[in-house]
Amino acid sequence: MCPSPYGFVPNWAAGTARAAHFLGAVQHPLLRARLAGRIGRGMQDICGKTVIVLLSGGLDSMVCAGLASEAGARIVALTVDYNQRHRVELDSAARIAGHVGAAEHIILPLDLRRFGGSALTADIDVPKDGPLGEASDIPVTYVPARNLIFLSLTLGLAEARRAQDIVIGVNALDYSGYPDCRPEFISGFESLARLATRDGDRGVDFHIHAPLQHMTKADIAAEAARLGLDAGMSWSCYDPTPAGLHCGRCDSCRLRSKGFADAGLADPTRYD
Repeated sequence: MCPSPYGFVPNWAAGTARAAHFLGAVQHPLLRARLAGRIGRGMQDICGKTVIVLLSGGLDSMVCAGLASEAGARIVALTVDYNQRHRVELDSAARIAGHVGAAEHIILPLDLRRFGGSALTADIDVPKDGPLGEASDIPVTYVPARNLIFLSLTLGLAEARRAQDIVIGVNALDYSGYPDCRPEFISGFESLARLATRDGDRGVDFHIHAPLQHMTKADIAAEAARLGLDAGMSWSCYDPTPAGLHCGRCDSCRLRSKGFADAGLADPTRYD
């Protein structure tokens, strides 16, 4: 058993009381069954290791950080300040990093507004109130090659910190259709990491953990609750209001809201 460096024993190793209590409270039988099979699996192999967590400040990355902490990893969190429209998420990332006991939290400036090409990095309107999950084209909120750029940065940080494990909160089910969230991208980058680094040349295997890859937003909201994380710490909205609220109408807001509703959980998000 590997105790967490943050003063508690991970659920997967020690105790099922909190997990069992949580599962009993989940209202949807299919969701409860999926979570029961998932709790305690997949993150055990990072116990005691330094792990680079890509922490945007969103719900998904918060759950990833919580899973890494629960598994007993030493967390080095990387947040990229890419001059995004929703820069309020940087404050959320700082709160989350402190909550999970990150040993180090780096906020790295990288101004992708110089590139533009996205509603998040240019003067392009964020779409509102469109159909979820039905668009045939990649939406304008896609930031060109963002996850490829970010994973390259986490890889560089991993090599500098002598770490082999990277955790990223990509999701291929309830998402907006971004190509850099697909499983093929994650596995391809893991192969690339072995070819592009000094440590890879020496036989080190880098592992890209995407524990939310095949989870719905309902699963992710429920996992946040199971971990005892306050989802209100996280930020999802692409187009915050002047009052600092989630707009409630962009794809990200509506996917978030739907996830809590489908999980039968109260949504702590403050919407306009």
